[in-house]
Amino acid sequence: MNGMNKHLYYFALGFFTVNLFWALGYLLTGTPVIPSPWTVYAQTGKLLQNNILLHIALSLKRIGLGLLLSLAVGIPVGILMAYSKIAGAVLRPFVYFTYPIPKTALLPIAMFLWGMHDGSKVAILFLIIVFQVMISVRDGIESIDPAYYLVTVSAGASRMQIIRHVTLPAVLPALMTSLRISIATAVAVLFFAEGYGTRYGMGYYILDAWSRLDYAGMYAGILVISVVGYWLFASIDMLSKRLYRWR
Repeated sequence: MNGMNKHLYYFALGFFTVNLFWALGYLLTGTPVIPSPWTVYAQTGKLLQNNILLHIALSLKRIGLGLLLSLAVGIPVGILMAYSKIAGAVLRPFVYFTYPIPKTALLPIAMFLWGMHDGSKVAILFLIIVFQVMISVRDGIESIDPAYYLVTVSAGASRMQIIRHVTLPAVLPALMTSLRISIATAVAVLFFAEGYGTRYGMGYYILDAWSRLDYAGMYAGILVISVVGYWLFASIDMLSKRLYRWR
């Protein structure tokens, strides 16, 4: 079973399981807060009328920008922390102190600094992902067998060549694992962040349906954001297998 077929199989299995428990929950509770799956699916035709593709596109844009900024900052800083004792001694306490802070608590500050629109949302996603990138890169470098460095140094490799041919391939598995976790967290936090200062995004779509007591529309939005999150996770998984086939 190749990578795509495997993910399609897992998606179908997960989709069936979720719908099974969902239907049981509806039958057991009998509350309008949990509508039946078939009621929600009957509403999916209205998703296109409600600009669902625009909501998805803007959410993906925010996640993509936050991810790119996190990689651009987190990878060099992680390498610096691992290779420089001075940088490690200075940055390690700062990272350890700030990493546990719930980033959603910083949303009011982010909105004050970068506005109510995309800037604050991207900033929150960046703060969530960048620390995981830094720590995974630093830990990946510190776990590299010193013998690899001896071989490349004896072959006359420069510092940049060592980073390119030894460091980055060695930290790639840990980095991709960190990104999988970060993407799931980013999607969850985006739901909260998009409830403020914007009229577009999957988080706004779900919260707007909830505020109007449109439970069928709300669950349809939850289904959409779940599918999008799954395929983001699956895309990183398939990209990982392509990037380090040597494993």
